[in-house]
Amino acid sequence: MKNVTASYEKAFIEAVILANKELFDYINNNLSLNDFEYTNITGFGGDNSLKIDLIAENIFIKHLEKFGNIYSEECGFKNQNKDFTIIIDPLDGSNNFYSKLPYYGTSIALKKDEEVVAGFVANLAVGTIIYRAFEDEVKYFSLLQMKESNSFFIEKSKIAVFERAYEYPHICKKLNENKIKFRCLGAVALSLSDAINYSFVLYAGKIREFDVEAALYICKNLYIYRTENFLLISKSEENYKLIKEIINQF
Repeated sequence: MKNVTASYEKAFIEAVILANKELFDYINNNLSLNDFEYTNITGFGGDNSLKIDLIAENIFIKHLEKFGNIYSEECGFKNQNKDFTIIIDPLDGSNNFYSKLPYYGTSIALKKDEEVVAGFVANLAVGTIIYRAFEDEVKYFSLLQMKESNSFFIEKSKIAVFERAYEYPHICKKLNENKIKFRCLGAVALSLSDAINYSFVLYAGKIREFDVEAALYICKNLYIYRTENFLLISKSEENYKLIKEIINQF
């Protein structure tokens, strides 16, 4: 990639993987009941931070701050006077995590000159990372084996994902009328980044950079529709057109 050295690219990818590995190991080996406590500190994203949110954020800052400015859901913007900015959601699906529902992870996007150049989304419940970096193809990495892993593509999907569906009953009704099966999984970055595995992924509500930037880069070759209140990603042009038509009715 222009103006990005190969050594920077390699070092950044390795640092993101190591940060996720450290957090993954902490959750599996060192987690305590105290980590589930609320801190009564309102993070930059507007939520009451759990202790584990801050632990996760500190792990990512430790590994990544040398690569650029930090923009995190918990601490906000930390200016390092760098050309790059790293957008971090240190614990995507924290309510799932708190409830011991195994669908949570992390999201890291790297921006240069307001353009995302790398995106990483980790599913910490199963120890996998999906990422695309510096115009390369989408790759998968196992935090259990600490090496790249293979994934396969199933062309015909049985379900869709509709995040925050509970706030949009009229859209749910339309989907049901079209005999579309969908789930609301509760971790936006994870769901969006895996859009190729579903009929589509629809996210409704306030769209925050922490939730979407990494996944959008990972899925940039799919059909994407974005408005102020909706984000739709689909591998199918037919599904893309249908869901776009439905949401534009509201």
